[in-house]
Amino acid sequence: MCKSKNRIISEEMLNRYQKMLAGEEKSKNTINQYLRDLECFRQYTNGKKVDKWVVIRYKEKLIENYKTRSVNAKLSALNGFFKKMGWYECIVKLVKMQKETFRANSKVLTKREYERLLEAAEHMGKGRLCLVIETLCSMGLRVSELRFITVEAVRCGFAEVTLKGKSRIALMPEELRKVLENYIREQKIESGCVFVTRTGKPLDRSNIWRDMKALSEKAGIMPSKIFPHNLRHLFACVYYAEEKNANHLADIMGHSSLDTTRIYTQVSMEEELAALNKMGLVGMSGFARGNAVGICQGYN
Repeated sequence: MCKSKNRIISEEMLNRYQKMLAGEEKSKNTINQYLRDLECFRQYTNGKKVDKWVVIRYKEKLIENYKTRSVNAKLSALNGFFKKMGWYECIVKLVKMQKETFRANSKVLTKREYERLLEAAEHMGKGRLCLVIETLCSMGLRVSELRFITVEAVRCGFAEVTLKGKSRIALMPEELRKVLENYIREQKIESGCVFVTRTGKPLDRSNIWRDMKALSEKAGIMPSKIFPHNLRHLFACVYYAEEKNANHLADIMGHSSLDTTRIYTQVSMEEELAALNKMGLVGMSGFARGNAVGICQGYN
């Protein structure tokens, strides 16, 4: 535990914190993000002692330059570090934010747009990419979980996905299983990961992201909608629309909290507005019937 007079973030502290996170089996991406956020704060303090007021001023600066969700993510990284160092007096509250009921239209990928994405991939001769997109979307997988789609998993009809210290069974739609079996047979893949690079390594996020973005113009879809994780959002929305079972959906997607699942089932602003318009709660007043004058006179 560090005393108040020693509250200056050093390289040795960051290295120690990195080892602590690794010992907790945090993912490499999570650890790197925490360290980047801490390094930004370290540069802000510029070698000066850290106290509650320094952190509050930094929080105010973040609020001026970032969206609330990003601010809270950065503050969470700081708070986690402070706890490990024993600097409890430096911990600050996160910014309160109202939960959004819908996603921005610029981010929502519709089922029809998903179909156009697949059509574009086929027309451009990208058969494997088409199959990757279908696999991610129809199973609700994270792109980092694609490596669990192996020859053995296809034969069984399900994949055992282990990520972030959690394990779940991801079922494979029968039609997808048939298509993957044909692909495996054509590519003469005997075992292991189905989707690999020329060197035999599993396809990663950057490979898939780049290839998907290239479909934007051909598919006539905004580039902001085309990224691998959006396929997982589409899976969640379609499943929830069919089953209306958030608890089961959370299990399928490997979520520990229903709050996380709720983010995935958010509809677009247009869909939210359409639902409001269907409620029929407008049109019964005098204003709606063209009788506004009489109503206004009632307030005189």
